[in-house]
Amino acid sequence: MIEQYVRDLRQVDPTWVAVVGGKGAHLGALSRIDDVRVPDGFCVTTDAFRRIMTQAPSIDDQLDQLSRVDPDDRQAVRTLSERIRRTIEEVVIPDDLAAAITGALARFGEQAAYAVRSSATAEDLPTASFAGQQDTYLNVVGPAAILQHVSRCWASLFTERAVIYRRRGGIDHRTVLMAVVVQRMVFPQASGILFTADPVTGDREVATVDAGFGLGEALVSGLVNPDVFRVRDGEVVAKAIAAKERAVQALPAGGTREVAVDARRQEQPALTDAQAVSLVRLGRRIEAHFGGPQDIEWCLVDDGFRIVQSRPITTLFPIPEAGDEENHVYVSVGHGQMMTDPMKPLGYSMWQLTAMVPMHEAGGRLFVDVTRRLASPASRAGLLDALGKADPLVRDALETVLEREDFVPSLPDAGPGGPPAGGAPTPIPTDPAIVTELIERSRVSIAALERDIRTKTGPELFDFLLEAFEEHKRVLSDPLSIQAIMAGMEATWWLNDKLQEWLGEKNAADTLTLSAPDNVTSEMGLALLDVADVIRPLPEVLAFLREVEGEDFLDELAKVAGGSEARDAIEAYLDRYGMRCAGEIDITRPRWRERPATLVPVLLDNVRIFEPGAAERRFEQGRLKAQKKEQDVLSRLRTLPDGDRKADETQRMIERVRTFIGYREYPKYGIISRYFVYKQALLKEAERLVRAGVLPEREDSFYLTFQELRDVVRANRVDDRLIQQRKEAFRSYHELTPPRVLTSDGEALNGAYRREDAPVGALIGVPVSAGTVEGRARVVLDMAEADLEAGDILVTTFTDPSWSPLFVGIAGLVTEVGGLMTHGAVIAREYGLPAVVGVDRATSLIRDGQRIRVHGTDGYVEILP
Repeated sequence: MIEQYVRDLRQVDPTWVAVVGGKGAHLGALSRIDDVRVPDGFCVTTDAFRRIMTQAPSIDDQLDQLSRVDPDDRQAVRTLSERIRRTIEEVVIPDDLAAAITGALARFGEQAAYAVRSSATAEDLPTASFAGQQDTYLNVVGPAAILQHVSRCWASLFTERAVIYRRRGGIDHRTVLMAVVVQRMVFPQASGILFTADPVTGDREVATVDAGFGLGEALVSGLVNPDVFRVRDGEVVAKAIAAKERAVQALPAGGTREVAVDARRQEQPALTDAQAVSLVRLGRRIEAHFGGPQDIEWCLVDDGFRIVQSRPITTLFPIPEAGDEENHVYVSVGHGQMMTDPMKPLGYSMWQLTAMVPMHEAGGRLFVDVTRRLASPASRAGLLDALGKADPLVRDALETVLEREDFVPSLPDAGPGGPPAGGAPTPIPTDPAIVTELIERSRVSIAALERDIRTKTGPELFDFLLEAFEEHKRVLSDPLSIQAIMAGMEATWWLNDKLQEWLGEKNAADTLTLSAPDNVTSEMGLALLDVADVIRPLPEVLAFLREVEGEDFLDELAKVAGGSEARDAIEAYLDRYGMRCAGEIDITRPRWRERPATLVPVLLDNVRIFEPGAAERRFEQGRLKAQKKEQDVLSRLRTLPDGDRKADETQRMIERVRTFIGYREYPKYGIISRYFVYKQALLKEAERLVRAGVLPEREDSFYLTFQELRDVVRANRVDDRLIQQRKEAFRSYHELTPPRVLTSDGEALNGAYRREDAPVGALIGVPVSAGTVEGRARVVLDMAEADLEAGDILVTTFTDPSWSPLFVGIAGLVTEVGGLMTHGAVIAREYGLPAVVGVDRATSLIRDGQRIRVHGTDGYVEILP
């Protein structure tokens, strides 16, 4: 019976998380590592906690209430969690359980001082540390006090912060159990925290040591600033010694207190350089044992270091696997595609299989290895120029890496790497028929895919898809398509550069490209205005749509007056655009055709905000504004020296940009159209697997890569544990912020703007659509939850083409991610919206409802009083 409730730390196996919690399992593992000294102690197991919970009156009802509370309702969470803690602490510990605990104390010394520490089963895990969420008590003396503090640790599973942490992490309160670690106290001269990777930059080669006098509580509580040592390759490369005026020390009768540090010691280092290096060496052994960077709590006593805790550093962004020991530099794909959320395995593997360059996954995101392109002087300049035009922060981050001595060795020839960035092979004539031909080629290819895939099932489907992916890439790499895209982009750059040089006008192309033809993304937003025109005069349809909740509303819509006409209009829209959705590069995301209710709020907003005929009127206004701008620019140019030549060149470039810039959006439309065809076929296979009892739900297939799903279809068997692990990992990836640039050392770089032309306090970004607008900021993180009024300024993390229906009703745009030619920028210019993108932390620095001024010409945002 004793072993059911109490386990000696040295008996604990690192796999025993379910028995002794995360902290207990880690301490048990630490005690098994050579030369790592862990204070002696024991664990009170989760069986003891279960027994206490069964004896706690009304606990089930209280947990039910807690599970229903909104985690953002802090007062309700606080009240309920206090009640649950009180309920648990009031349970009298049964005699046999108390005897088991006090019996273990007798083996280590009944009257010795102990640390009593909570150890939850969802704690110190690779995907969630739960650091500081539950309680620890130091210098507890005597059996009665130990039992009391064990009860407090059990109750601390329901601290307000722990409850909120679990709810936001999607973890059910009932699935988490609490063990308690009871360890002999150590009374250190110094203590602190060792990070075996730099917690700020992510660099795995640099360890950081925080150190202070006395017990570590002084550092954890923020009572003092620590000494900080940075150690790399066995030497201290930087250090900062703080004035440590206070320390926490143990009291002889139990408990702790703050004490003043002698003035002569305050600025002395808590560790010598040699001790810091020795501690890091110990940390590297612990890191190697656990297989990843660690956050380690340590104490220094007379004869060396004691390790009192080690947990994974869960905030570091993972590093793509390279399979070698060479240095690598990776650029984020998500920042270029305006989708930095994590992708499920089926999503990123499909993107890898259909991409034009190799891509590497880490943290549910994709990266391109640009090391060889950077290493060759011949390709480096072109790469930096192309990436800098797309996103100046990426260029700055790469230049920061290049400043690192010898990180990217210079090579005489980077080898095969495709054409130099930023250049089309040969010029093409300014002929609208080229765009018409390219669109028709894409349409024919997609129609053939839809026709040929219908009869394919089982392993034959996967063989067919692999062939389809080659056709997918052939269409993407069509030289004529690439030339058309580059023609539009290069004409835009030419106009902006030359008109600033000749007329002193910034970003003139932004107006000259208004209402350019053949832009499928801007047409998508205007087409929804046309749908609004159909339903606006139908009161019963409007009343019905205001009450829509489920996704099957279209069939019911036909039953109300005017509903058939409304349904036909919505269906026609979905036939053309239903393959789109937010985060559409991830094939697993639900498409509008699958969840048409997503469009209903935007549709109702269009009815409310706009007058009939708004789409045609808006397009014509943009076209006339561009035409007027062209006439103005040309007439001003003709007054300059050599003005006729300049005007003629400019007129040719305006014609060229208006011919080709709209096509810039079409290849993405083609990709997503093909993706929807792939997805529908794969979902049919997943449904077959569900009917066969292989998968519980068809969406479980999303947690397998394409290759893994192919194997499951062949074998009719799946590893349920793998799917569960993937689900847990995917949840954890949402907590990670992907960097623009990542190195193989783990250093995460996001770049900086090197500008001094903005007012103090302004938020700097990339100017992508000219003009200045002032209005109410609406911070929107989910398109489905947008609540916009005419004149609002949309502030969000990123936009992809699916957001364009919202653009018709706003006055300006601010995003955290993006560049001059990303989709949000292109559509902002199409609609004439002042826009600034690439604004770091815009959604947290700008509050919803604040008034802001967006300077789309100069690239900054002012927050107004």
